[in-house]
Amino acid sequence: MSSKARVVRYAQPGGPEVLAMETIDLADPGPGEVQIRQSVVGLNYQDCYFRSGFYPAPLPGAVGTEAAGTVEKVGAGVTAFAVGDRVVYAGGASGSYADLRNMPIERVLKIPAGVSEADAAALLMKGMTVEYLITRCYPIKQGEWVLFWAASGGVGLIAGQWGRHLGARMIGVAAGEEKCRLARENGYEVVIDRTREDVAARVKEITGGAGVPVVYDSVGKASFDASIASLAPRGYFVSFGTTTGAPPPVEAGLLQKKGSLYFTRPTLATYCATRDEIAMSAGKLFDLVAAGAIKAHVGRRYRLDEAVEAHRDLEAGKTIGSSLLIP
Repeated sequence: MSSKARVVRYAQPGGPEVLAMETIDLADPGPGEVQIRQSVVGLNYQDCYFRSGFYPAPLPGAVGTEAAGTVEKVGAGVTAFAVGDRVVYAGGASGSYADLRNMPIERVLKIPAGVSEADAAALLMKGMTVEYLITRCYPIKQGEWVLFWAASGGVGLIAGQWGRHLGARMIGVAAGEEKCRLARENGYEVVIDRTREDVAARVKEITGGAGVPVVYDSVGKASFDASIASLAPRGYFVSFGTTTGAPPPVEAGLLQKKGSLYFTRPTLATYCATRDEIAMSAGKLFDLVAAGAIKAHVGRRYRLDEAVEAHRDLEAGKTIGSSLLIP
């Protein structure tokens, strides 16, 4: 027996205006699936990549990969979840911009006691991103300087808190006084205002001319040169986003000339590819949430039918912290 679901889709890739609300018939969950009545949907910049066509996807296109809510139905063979369980998921096929959705249980997690559904959706995907970046891709060390771009964004605020917890000396890059203040309140020892300061010059000043051993850069094209110039010899350039467009092609000779640098372009899909990796990564995150070391910062809540406005704000850099859609 099917149920009615409200979903946000796009017929063709394009700007935010291509997003449209539809009502569809949603079938009962299949074997190994649960049906989730979603109370909150997490917004992530990668949603814009799919909608714009930067990440190719089948058409008509669905949007979003993160949400939280309550299990309403369970499919055949599902024993790990029951009707009424509070759950959250991140990753997998797009389609989280909805009030009701079927999800394979491989990506679904129970929300720990004491964590709200809103905080779970605000934290899970961004927190798992931070976990793989700073504990597995390049494990940051106590006492070392770390440069993190977009420090006032959802990922950036979690990274500041997590890095401080690990004892690293976090340098954040943000735009404007308000965003810089928020970053300082969330673990960053120093915050560089990219609207009025030379990032690489400030990094060299902060580190006594040495540079940093690692840069985490989600900005892409606009920040590439500054990131390269901020690195110490044998430093790691971790490029994990392209909010200003893709960085230029990286020539081996450039890495050699700038100090035998390392360059990597990791993704959450690779680092959390299995159920065990998802559970491990989320477990680390929620352990720190329970310990009070990491707190969610929700900047704004949009209604589900305000997805167009939400995407415009994301692309314009108007959002602070994590943003949510409320079905």
